[in-house]
Amino acid sequence: MAWKQTGQLSLADSLINAHKAIEELDELHNLINWQTIEHTLRHVHSSDRGESAFHPVIMFKILLLQKLYNLSDPAMEKQLARDLLFRRFVGLSLTDNVPDHSTIWRYHKHLGELGLIEPLFNQINEQLAEQNIIIKAGSVSIIDASIVEAKNKRAKKGKHTNNTQDRQAAYVSKKDSTGTLKTTYGYKIHLNCDEDSFVKKIQTTPANVHDSQCFTTLLTGDESAVYADSAYKSQAHDDYLAEHEPPINNHIHDRAWRNTPLTKEQKHTNTQKSQTRNTVERVFGHFKLHYGMNKARHLGLMQFHTSTLLASIVHNLKTALGLKR
Repeated sequence: MAWKQTGQLSLADSLINAHKAIEELDELHNLINWQTIEHTLRHVHSSDRGESAFHPVIMFKILLLQKLYNLSDPAMEKQLARDLLFRRFVGLSLTDNVPDHSTIWRYHKHLGELGLIEPLFNQINEQLAEQNIIIKAGSVSIIDASIVEAKNKRAKKGKHTNNTQDRQAAYVSKKDSTGTLKTTYGYKIHLNCDEDSFVKKIQTTPANVHDSQCFTTLLTGDESAVYADSAYKSQAHDDYLAEHEPPINNHIHDRAWRNTPLTKEQKHTNTQKSQTRNTVERVFGHFKLHYGMNKARHLGLMQFHTSTLLASIVHNLKTALGLKR
């Protein structure tokens, strides 16, 4: 497969004075063994017309930067064209052309279609574990879910307008922090993170899938304890954790049942559990505030899943940098 020849330093590149401003992403870049990533991506082609395409590692780096800075495809194209920092990170010289926004969109789509985003997420987590940044065996799993709004603009009857409703999303009604029932059309992110906020496992579903349905599949199998809110409380889950070999310490919040309110002791225990469980709330907060995961930008569950895992990779890399410094 033919790749575009890029990254060859030109006279213009040699005239640029070294400055910390264009080296800000070097530490992030150096966390990853890109040769391993290249092997995984070797069959991904960013062109649909058969001509030479941008190297897949360059395109993957572009998707990571796009998520890191919460940029749309057109905004990412413009930023690559004018920003030395971005060009340095992805490996483009000053004289290299940049991929246009449709190429960026298409590469995002191909990663999902080829089922590569999950292996990439796992590989990068493995690399962080090899550097003793992520602690795997015996770590704590903190599980929760969060709803993300999807596009829901349907064409009006008799009007010549586009139907941009995401047909793979679903409606769900849930009370907000004020107790008001709110209906949302969208998807749901089911997430497992550790106490350092590293994302360990992700599942994505339409929003009407109950949180508890993804509980056991989110577990890694090597955790020593599990924290989750009362939505996950059930006898089946209690039995699963107790019967696991070795048993997993159960810190799922107690819940009130009909005619059986929580005791004072149970309320106190739940409050103590929340001190650890709040870590996952902060992860979702970062996803939505910094990585554009407050709304689904792409149509379809597969594209949403790809976007969520890209956010998870970027979040883990930023968390790793914070722990190393």
